[in-house]
Amino acid sequence: MRWQIGVGLLGVLVLAGVCVLLSGPAQPKPRMRVSLQAPYVDAAPPTAHKDKLRIAVGAIISPAKSLVFYEDIFAYIGKRLGREVEMVQRKTYTQVNFLLKEGRIDAAFVCSRPYVEGHRNFGMELLCAPVCFGKTEYQSYLIVHRDSPIQKLEDLRGKVFAFSDPLSNSGKLIPTYALAKMGQTPDTFFRKYTFTYSHDISIRSVADRDVDGAAVDSLIWEYLNAKDAKWTAQTRIIHKSIPHAIPPVVVPPDIDPGLKEKLRSAFLGMHEDPRGREILAKVLIDRFTTIEDGAYESVRKMEAFMKDFRSHK
Repeated sequence: MRWQIGVGLLGVLVLAGVCVLLSGPAQPKPRMRVSLQAPYVDAAPPTAHKDKLRIAVGAIISPAKSLVFYEDIFAYIGKRLGREVEMVQRKTYTQVNFLLKEGRIDAAFVCSRPYVEGHRNFGMELLCAPVCFGKTEYQSYLIVHRDSPIQKLEDLRGKVFAFSDPLSNSGKLIPTYALAKMGQTPDTFFRKYTFTYSHDISIRSVADRDVDGAAVDSLIWEYLNAKDAKWTAQTRIIHKSIPHAIPPVVVPPDIDPGLKEKLRSAFLGMHEDPRGREILAKVLIDRFTTIEDGAYESVRKMEAFMKDFRSHK
């Protein structure tokens, strides 16, 4: 049965920053604002924010870590674009997709599966993708406490498990797909399960033994393990999924073409700028590259399998 941890969590991991090199007189230093409003009560029309660059982030890491992670990135964005930057945080990927659909934001950083859903439902567009550890791929890590006797997914039967977001590829679809291949669902396989809405909270939940296991984004686990292994050191990876296309940077379908091209050029050239390289190095990103929709076909295949599996249950 489902077990929800009673903690309100907003999460995010941006896998990118943008840089637009502008000529002419120096621009005044823009401010960065953080919006935590729920999209369903944000009554302002899209045109109300045309003076700001609004960039949304979904549920990947918790608010405290996301602000540290994004501070330099968004300051850099504002400086290069000469515009005030508003970082829009949301608890779920569904909420971020809503903002994109309604044209209330200029760009967003989402997981692979929310992109697939948004592209299918309302034409969400790819802007670019980060290259991390030399690849544009990532995996789902199945983790347990380092002292746990659990060695494989099958050993988690009847245990307590943590997913991240319901739309997460690494934190929900991949492990649920693995269960379906065994003829199981989260409800039939686990004693209880929860949604943490951030991968670092999932990692900490395993480290603190609040749950027996969790499925987390490999990029998040590796980033935290490299920067501060306090919690990852208490976990053990028992399975790594096959690689899937990395979470992309996306834009709404009706974005101004000029802004879209400026953003894309900025991302792709960021590693060529000294300050851009410095920021990227801090967050373990090599550079940005273009990516095609077909790269996410593995996600679509898992979704199709799950749809067929549910229809026969």
